[in-house]
Amino acid sequence: MRHGNLKEAPNYTNAALIMGGVNLFWMFLVIWASLGFWAVLVTGYALDRLILWLAARRRAR
Repeated sequence: MRHGNLKEAPNYTNAALIMGGVNLFWMFLVIWASLGFWAVLVTGYALDRLILWLAARRRAR
């Protein structure tokens, strides 16, 4: 086993963020097609509140 000269791991942050956006987009399209535009608005608002809650919880630690 080699213990030295390890290469730096590739940074996949941008790819992960782009794919997250693509997945969110198609999920919103499925919700819109099945439940309507208002369901997309409610889901987006709920996700926004969840992200804000998680950020506040993380800052409190």
